[in-house]
Amino acid sequence: MKKHLVSLLFLTSVIFSTAAQQVNPLIVKEDFENQKKWVDSIYNNLSLQEKVGQLFMVDVFSSDPTSKTDKIKKLIQEQYIGGVIFSKGGPQRQAKLNNEFQAASNIPLMVAMDAEWGLAMRLDSTFAYPWNMTLGAIEDNKIVEKVGKRIGEHSKRLGVHINFAPVVDINTNPRNPIIGNRSFGEDKENVTQKAMAFMKGMQQAGIIANAKHFPGHGDTETDSHKTLPTIHFSKERIDSVELYPYRRLIEEGLSSVMVAHLNVPSLETETNFPSSLSKTIVSDMLKGRLGFNGLVFTDALNMKGAANFKEPGEIDLAAFLAGNDVLLISENIPKAHQLIVNAFREGIITEERLAHSVKKILYAKYKVGLNDYKPVSTNYLVEELNTVWDDVLYEEAMENALTVLKNDKAILPIKDLQKKKIAYVNFGDDSGKPFLDQLRAYADVDWVKASSLDSYVKKLKSYNYVIIGFHRSNENPWKSYEFTEKELVWIYEIARTNTVILDVFTRPYALLDLKTSTNFEGIIMSYQNSEVAQELSAQLIFGARGSNGRLPVSLGEDFPVNTQYETKPLKRLQYGTPESVGVNSYTLKKIDSMARAGIWAGMYPGAQILVARKGKVIYNETFGTHTQQKKNRVKEDNVYDVASLTKILATLPMIMDLVDRGVLSMDTKLSEMLPEYKNSNKANITLQQMLTHTARLKAWIPFYAYTLDTITKKPSEKYYKTKPNEDFNIKVAEGLYMRRDYKDSIFETIRESDLRSRKGYKYSDLPYYILKKYLEDFYGKGLDELVQTNVYESLGANYTSYNPLSKFSKTSIVPTEEDTYFRMQKVHGYVHDQGAAMIGGVGGHAGLFSNSNDIAKIMQMYLWKGFYGGKRYFNPETLDAFNTCYYCEEDVRRGVGFDKPQLGDVGPTCGCVSMTSFGHSGFTGTFTWADPEEEIVYVFLSNRTYPSADNRKLIGSNLRSNIQQVIYEAINNNNRANTQTTSK
Repeated sequence: MKKHLVSLLFLTSVIFSTAAQQVNPLIVKEDFENQKKWVDSIYNNLSLQEKVGQLFMVDVFSSDPTSKTDKIKKLIQEQYIGGVIFSKGGPQRQAKLNNEFQAASNIPLMVAMDAEWGLAMRLDSTFAYPWNMTLGAIEDNKIVEKVGKRIGEHSKRLGVHINFAPVVDINTNPRNPIIGNRSFGEDKENVTQKAMAFMKGMQQAGIIANAKHFPGHGDTETDSHKTLPTIHFSKERIDSVELYPYRRLIEEGLSSVMVAHLNVPSLETETNFPSSLSKTIVSDMLKGRLGFNGLVFTDALNMKGAANFKEPGEIDLAAFLAGNDVLLISENIPKAHQLIVNAFREGIITEERLAHSVKKILYAKYKVGLNDYKPVSTNYLVEELNTVWDDVLYEEAMENALTVLKNDKAILPIKDLQKKKIAYVNFGDDSGKPFLDQLRAYADVDWVKASSLDSYVKKLKSYNYVIIGFHRSNENPWKSYEFTEKELVWIYEIARTNTVILDVFTRPYALLDLKTSTNFEGIIMSYQNSEVAQELSAQLIFGARGSNGRLPVSLGEDFPVNTQYETKPLKRLQYGTPESVGVNSYTLKKIDSMARAGIWAGMYPGAQILVARKGKVIYNETFGTHTQQKKNRVKEDNVYDVASLTKILATLPMIMDLVDRGVLSMDTKLSEMLPEYKNSNKANITLQQMLTHTARLKAWIPFYAYTLDTITKKPSEKYYKTKPNEDFNIKVAEGLYMRRDYKDSIFETIRESDLRSRKGYKYSDLPYYILKKYLEDFYGKGLDELVQTNVYESLGANYTSYNPLSKFSKTSIVPTEEDTYFRMQKVHGYVHDQGAAMIGGVGGHAGLFSNSNDIAKIMQMYLWKGFYGGKRYFNPETLDAFNTCYYCEEDVRRGVGFDKPQLGDVGPTCGCVSMTSFGHSGFTGTFTWADPEEEIVYVFLSNRTYPSADNRKLIGSNLRSNIQQVIYEAINNNNRANTQTTSK
């Protein structure tokens, strides 16, 4: 036996009685007597071989073939090992093996995992939380505690008792190949607070936490799995920095510690002697001076570098004699087991020493419930490891980690969208598609690609802002993170010639490669390239969310540790999880089957459905295809003819603005708005009467019918030509041009039309023809240009437009009807409403095309009473005035422009909305509704008129209001679920 081992053999008699006594973290205080009885009973009935076997924990790859797992069973039965540590493979496979191994053992096995960031990366198809470095950027430690608890709950569900986490290494070396992203950072207080929160969370879930790698693995440049790294710090430095978090965690009840595989010359005089074998480090320092009484684990004993031990098993014996309790991943358990048994029989290891460790292990087993062992249930295992609450917590954690490192001239968040032309450029080796998709939810962002720097510079000249996304693989925390030399050259030049926001989706150390950050106006550290991180970072850029993260490490002179620029939200729509705003996602998913049932029932060929609550889009799905031929699937960026939603999405905001400015009032008469109405029968009709549909105007006038040939019933040549000329230049459909002077006839017909003899409510399109003319006369511009300039551009409603063929490809526009009575063709890209078509496609009552996301922005602006994206469109009292039911007592439910909930049993809504809610429906199968009290926006878009407007199945089914009912059920179900959880 080598001298290093011999020198350890005589140290065991003085180790344990002199340690500073702390409360034992393995004791169950409220059940100590029963715990002690169980431990003593088990221990007293164990043979020497069984006692020694408890010291070993073997590694298991649940993806391994049966032959390897059979070897584990043999170790359980012949060496009586005390535990296993699982890696890789899937949860079902691990649970099955777990149960098999437990059944093979007389004493329940302690099961461990390296699940520092959750179970993904260790188990296929399960959930991963952010890396520790990402958590280190979060200011609110309660979030980190929640993450620790949830990871603990995952572990417990899988039959795991020890999670080898948190990593408390203070990472001061950016080139550290092992720790890096696994560290909370380099600030010792921040690392300590994060580790403490993580530990508390896990231990609340009944899982034994494990602080590693003692005494500190944060300043190495070599891989401890391949060699023995050396830590060159002085004893004083290690005591003041590296040991700082251990002291605090031990005071707070830390259950276990893993001793690192390191050479620490200032603490151990033996040359190249691993810390896990050092009595000075394990017993004198950890158990003695720091007074730690919990479980002490070695790091993996199969790691390289302990060259002083040649014989199999010697290293295990040395580790035990140094003071470790659990011998992790031995190279040769049978040999090590025999050596320890022999040492006991020779008196080298005393009964007291053996009992000290074995009883601690048994105390730990009782603490995690192994005194009442039950097999792991495989029912719903994957589902319970991947819940909506995990999505909610991951979103919360990533949102709070995002860190703005530079914000020159307050470039973040991006404001004044109408003045911006924005490009996205991607670098790195991973996808940035979720990032780009989310950016495009806010603004018209072009993805600029080029194969050379010159080409990039040329293409980017016309852009106000360039957003550069640096995307590196999120597969595991050890993946490569650096910029390539070419990427650095290109990024420098793009930043020199453009206004640039650089967003880094990998570990912070990537920025150390930047020689200068001078030409970057904005820099964001997003830490990881997960889909959620990308989406949240895009939301930060456009001010839907604020930035609160704090840089956990130093990145040169420009970005010292704790760098932080807080940004405040501008109030734009967020995108996230239903439960984060009090909605039950399982209930909400009922909408999927309802929407598909609508397609199967022939109500429409396809649809877009969106739900937002509390300013957050929580459901945004598409269904079906553009037509029954099923050739073109509905996508989020496809636009629908929204029909009468035009009234509240185009005309109404322009009128509200004029009322807000005092140009108009509810009592303004038509004769005051348009002089030609002074001597008409409509002279004294007020704005309020028009917009509440109480002005006695006709419901509609079939203008198109007057232009059909009386014999052929087709468009008369008197009014239409197949090719445009100076006199026939109003395009109503493909190859069909109307006489330009007929537009005047339409407005004249409206002015001269009779009023209804009966007073009261009658829904009418005519007020919006009139208001269109008024607005265009007042401003001297077309309504399409007015609303585009004053509303849509600043809202970022980039998919909202009149005459969409001038802006969008035909394949992204959903057709509305096979017209067999007027235009005699498929109506595709032209407004469905005949009257709107005859006035150039731009009507006050119809003509607008949009998608669900844009409509949600406008409706959210209404919910926020005229405010959106940092801009006030009108004052809150103006919205209130228009959202008032002035004639409810006369059984007229309408607000001013807005539809309102039914006053009786029949109406536009589910009957479950508040009376302050408002919205509108459209002839083509569209509907949108906003409820201020529940803060809900609901959008339903379809083309129920395709192929024929005679299809009334959607209207007769009440599907749209039934879906609305489900939204409210989802809120109530979530409230009930929360109540039940709280009561438990």
